[in-house]
Amino acid sequence: MGIAETMILAVGLSMDAFAVSICKGLALPKVTARSAAVVGAWFGAFQGLMPLLGYFLGTSFQRYITAFDHWIAFVLLAIIGGKMVAEAFEPEEGPPDGSLAPGKMLVLAVATSIDALALGITLAFLQVEIALPVVLIACTTFVLSFLGVRLGNVFGLRYKSKAELVGGVVLILLGVKILLEHLGILG
Repeated sequence: MGIAETMILAVGLSMDAFAVSICKGLALPKVTARSAAVVGAWFGAFQGLMPLLGYFLGTSFQRYITAFDHWIAFVLLAIIGGKMVAEAFEPEEGPPDGSLAPGKMLVLAVATSIDALALGITLAFLQVEIALPVVLIACTTFVLSFLGVRLGNVFGLRYKSKAELVGGVVLILLGVKILLEHLGILG
């Protein structure tokens, strides 16, 4: 997996955190660089940590599934992407919560990074070196979450569902690409 693919993956994976960051920006009475950095740090840290954990889980049982690992990668990315696409069309569940309390941020950070855990397992199956993806995913998520808070404060919820939709489609397409490459259909 090259840098361009890894960067596309990082952006796609960051879209959940970006969408939630927009909601945080909308809910915060006053957005400061510090509040945007707090949100970015929570989401970036967990988006970087979860693929690392998933990678270690995946390498633990990789030898048992190497014959069909490309199918698992495809299915996991399709499920993650499909979930994001479906969420893009769900109605909002009420006013967003502007709290930056550690307990609330922890729940949001874990919830938005579960997909990254599955991705880490996928990267282990594909035998991808994990360091670069973890750093790019964490940094990309930090930057997009920081910007999401600022944009949410300015634009509101207008782009939340679009971000989820784009992120989901990107992950599904990456899953299809992995499958087609492994089957020898793409060079």
